[in-house]
Amino acid sequence: MMDSRLRRVGSAMASYSEDKDAYLKRLRRIEGQIRGLQRMVEEDKYCIDILTQVSAATKALQAFSLELLDEHLSSCVVDAAKAGGREAEIKVREASDAIARLVKS
Repeated sequence: MMDSRLRRVGSAMASYSEDKDAYLKRLRRIEGQIRGLQRMVEEDKYCIDILTQVSAATKALQAFSLELLDEHLSSCVVDAAKAGGREAEIKVREASDAIARLVKS
């Protein structure tokens, strides 16, 4: 595993900063879905109804992750690749590792 100090080389600003409000809005919506799941369990709702909501929340998180990954690839990784050198290698490895984690989840 890479040293975390190496993994953050040259990252002065998050690539999603311009869309931060939209990302936060989506996360708040997902948070609401999770709270809804908690209420469903507290209220002893039907298992299948809960599982349906779990599926919806999971899909929402997956969509969020894919959008954030796309943003990272099209900005952070592309910029690092243009610069070349060690930073490019690190950014490509980070992206590859993130994709592997997403595929496993």
